[in-house]
Amino acid sequence: MAEEKTNVMRVLDQKKVPYTPHHYAHPDGAVDGASVAALIDRDPAAVCKTLVTQGASKKYYVFVIPVLKELDLKAAAKAVGEKSIEMIKQAQLLPLTGYVHGGCSPVGMKKQFPTVLDQGVEGLDAITVSAGKIGAQVELAPAALAGLVRGSFAPVSK
Repeated sequence: MAEEKTNVMRVLDQKKVPYTPHHYAHPDGAVDGASVAALIDRDPAAVCKTLVTQGASKKYYVFVIPVLKELDLKAAAKAVGEKSIEMIKQAQLLPLTGYVHGGCSPVGMKKQFPTVLDQGVEGLDAITVSAGKIGAQVELAPAALAGLVRGSFAPVSK
């Protein structure tokens, strides 16, 4: 059965960025990243979560890191030239990005925020990120994703 295209997939198609879509069942809503990796049969080191943060300057930043790692807030602040950063509250996510918790993608947010991908994924052939809704992921080259979101690579996870 053909799955519907998400906004993320439409953006990738429009920008001619090659990707592989993955869909998984999620009867209980959002699932953790390790489960997503298992459901789509991918190495968790190459399955990434999208984290939205706010700096001391009140600017917003997006970080893409492997699902089994944590965002290193000090390293992340340094990567974007902020004194400090913190995760935004879950209630802010949908109004700010247009995405729900568990379905947040670095592609196609309401506004393009500075985006940093964890340096550990830079050398991988492909990484998987949310396709913008729970139950859908897109697999693409890290450099292609960074190019699309005007992102950079930095060591931001621990």
